[in-house]
Amino acid sequence: MNRHKANRARRRGAMLVLIAVCLPLCIIMAAFAVDVAWMQLVRTELRTATDSAARAAAKELSMSQSIDAARARAKEAAGRNNVAGDPLQLADTDIEFGRSEQPNATSRYQFQAGQTAPNAVRVNGRRTKGSLTGPVDLLFAGVLGVEQFEPSETATSTQLDRDICLVVDRSGSMMWTLFNSKVPAGSSECGPPHPSQSRWGALTIALGAFLDELDKTSQDERVALASYSSNTTECGNTYKISQIDSDLVADYSVIRGRIAAISSKPVKGRTAISAGLDDGLKVLTGPKIRPFAVKTMVLMTDGIHNLGPEPVLSARQAAKQDIVIHTITFSNDADIRRMQDVAAATGGRHFHAPTAQDLVRIFKEIASTLPVLLTE
Repeated sequence: MNRHKANRARRRGAMLVLIAVCLPLCIIMAAFAVDVAWMQLVRTELRTATDSAARAAAKELSMSQSIDAARARAKEAAGRNNVAGDPLQLADTDIEFGRSEQPNATSRYQFQAGQTAPNAVRVNGRRTKGSLTGPVDLLFAGVLGVEQFEPSETATSTQLDRDICLVVDRSGSMMWTLFNSKVPAGSSECGPPHPSQSRWGALTIALGAFLDELDKTSQDERVALASYSSNTTECGNTYKISQIDSDLVADYSVIRGRIAAISSKPVKGRTAISAGLDDGLKVLTGPKIRPFAVKTMVLMTDGIHNLGPEPVLSARQAAKQDIVIHTITFSNDADIRRMQDVAAATGGRHFHAPTAQDLVRIFKEIASTLPVLLTE
């Protein structure tokens, strides 16, 4: 009996020794696990802040064409994101501008800093000893013997090329002035639209401004033109419900020439918006599209859809092909709600132009707002 008691005592003593040896190891392992999770969280926060700064800077660069403004925007976006409890601060040297291009159609984008006509922004998000925010303190620095860690992340945001199809309304109401249902003084129902006082005239001026704005961007945008009304014969002219006036071209003089040709005779007919969308879809799924270009349709109308299928159905088909549709309504007679629905179906934006000046401004804004993609 005494022998059994002695054995139990020896086992208890051995367990106490084992616990004394293992307990510090368990504490160290728990501390290590907590700090590893902390480090992973901080890296995720830093990646989010860095991506946000790069995207914001690239968008600002496309809008303002100003490196200073884009740099300020990157700092602002970074500061809205906390990393390890502190807003991320960027130095000027953390923000690089250059060009990001694909050597061939199947390769990844490659960034080169300091190039002329920049189309990309690379942001180096850092929580290091040399950064403005400094390194990150570990939660159990005393246990592990390491007090800080220094994560860094890099993100490059690139403005992408676009394939754009302009889909414009050439129905009979485009002959009228903006504020009433009459042709402008000095023009006739069977003559060409007034070059400045008719709705069509205002559209041609806005389209010219759109093409001029594209000429200023560093990206390569290809543009097509489609126009719609209805099948009709009026004033000795025959009109199609919709037509592709020009496929995608890099030479905008082709588009200007097609606009001038439409402007040389009266515009007539009803408003078959879905037919115009369907022709735009043909263009942006046709043989001339570029595989890595963003596909965009810009749809303009001054009236209410009154012929053919529901336009939202065509928009949903476009969305399946990754085509974004921006819609523009011109005049208070236009069907604003339906055009909002068409844009929303593809993730696009709707704009309303109450005046000819607003129409120009909107087309210029769409032209200058380039899509951006994180390429690194």
